[in-house]
Amino acid sequence: MKKMNSRIAASLLLLAAAVTSGCFGFGGFSLGIFSVPVPVSPYFQGAYEDMSFENDRYSQVPVLPPIVEGVPEGLDAPSDDEVIRLLERAKPDNGGVPFLETRYRNDVRIKKELVADYVDPPRFFPMVGAVQVHHVHYKCTVYYEQKVRVGWPIPYTIEKKDAQEIVYIDKDHLHAVAQEGEGVEM
Repeated sequence: MKKMNSRIAASLLLLAAAVTSGCFGFGGFSLGIFSVPVPVSPYFQGAYEDMSFENDRYSQVPVLPPIVEGVPEGLDAPSDDEVIRLLERAKPDNGGVPFLETRYRNDVRIKKELVADYVDPPRFFPMVGAVQVHHVHYKCTVYYEQKVRVGWPIPYTIEKKDAQEIVYIDKDHLHAVAQEGEGVEM
């Protein structure tokens, strides 16, 4: 009888420990089948990270202070990263199919030229106010060595030592217009 009581007490103690440890979901809010985590492919995760990076870095239009005198210099020239990302979007060269066709860009050089730099007259944009649009256009020539390796049905390699592509980039931005009391009239 004494052994039976100690076994019952031990089992009740284990049951109480299991119930209060959080191992069993009694009550509370639950999402049901939607509470099960779903794995995300690294491909899609990388695509979302790239999309977010490009949106934060290159898709925003800044509003700069008013133009004081003359036509100001435009923003900085496009970065090499921006040029390569736009080139990849226009002419994808990101690998190919392994063992079937693989493409490479090697020895990349980028030449950036300012094509146009001008400012429009002041106008009103909703949610921004009175601004001037400053247009800055760049011509970026990308020189590279292209290599295409084909592995099936007959393995061969195509090399083009003097490949080039031209990417045009517009870096338009806004300049706030000074109010009439600030010395610049509209």
